[in-house]
Amino acid sequence: MKNNNKSKILALKYRPRIFKDLIGQEIIAETILNSIKIGKTPNAYLLTGIRGVGKTTTARLNSKAIKCKKKSGQGSE
Repeated sequence: MKNNNKSKILALKYRPRIFKDLIGQEIIAETILNSIKIGKTPNAYLLTGIRGVGKTTTARLNSKAIKCKKKSGQGSE
């Protein structure tokens, strides 16, 4: 199957790649970054809201930040 960026879904094409790019989720982004920086990440986060508010994007960024922290020993911004 041919990978064609022209036909990529816009939500995936323009999904934020770093916490700083999240719009409307500044409080949860700051909370997650602070917990990663001090090394006390909780067992779970409960992300709720209607469709399109950034639950999946926030979860993906959180996952990437925790993986990055484990690999490098530093937080992700």
